[in-house]
Amino acid sequence: MTLFQYISANISSILFRLVEHIQLTGIALTIAILIGVPMGIIISYIKPLNKPTLAAINLVQAIPSLAMLGFLVPFLGIGAAPAIFMVIVYSLLPIVKNTFAGLSNQNREMLEAAKGIGMTRLQILFKVKLPLALPIIMAGVRISAVLSVGLVTIAAFIGAGGLGFVIHSGIRMANSNMVLAGAIPSCALALLVDFVASVIEKMVAPKRFRISK
Repeated sequence: MTLFQYISANISSILFRLVEHIQLTGIALTIAILIGVPMGIIISYIKPLNKPTLAAINLVQAIPSLAMLGFLVPFLGIGAAPAIFMVIVYSLLPIVKNTFAGLSNQNREMLEAAKGIGMTRLQILFKVKLPLALPIIMAGVRISAVLSVGLVTIAAFIGAGGLGFVIHSGIRMANSNMVLAGAIPSCALALLVDFVASVIEKMVAPKRFRISK
């Protein structure tokens, strides 16, 4: 049986795993953004927190993903929960780091001008600083999104599902067609996610230049 024949015969199963993969990635990435952006904002305002926070996140990044899954299984069990938790943890660094960098490296004169016209700290944050930092934040989200697709593939080893399940099953059965049927959509999904994120990144970039004029 050729690869094309295998995919044609198992298209419904592969599509199911693809949708499952997208769902797991989407949930984990959304939670990572909801945690990472506020964390980046907080450490940009409370300076003593930035080094310990970034150091702690960097330390977690040094743990191999399979080892992390091994640590999580006794506490969260088998399935989607430890997989989503792992993806969130590994996705935080680019989001937190880029949010912090985007908010910390801004035109002082513009911020002073915003204060001069009577804007409050919250108004400056939401109307000036965040719009200016948005392209940099999106660059971090883009990195995390692509990383999440790959991590969800690895998470199939603990029964999380997704396209990694197809790859893992193919490896166990020494079926190269099955491995490729999982690997090709996984690679295509990562490339698609990167492309969509790059388009959004370019869309928000001009706002920075319009505000900075």
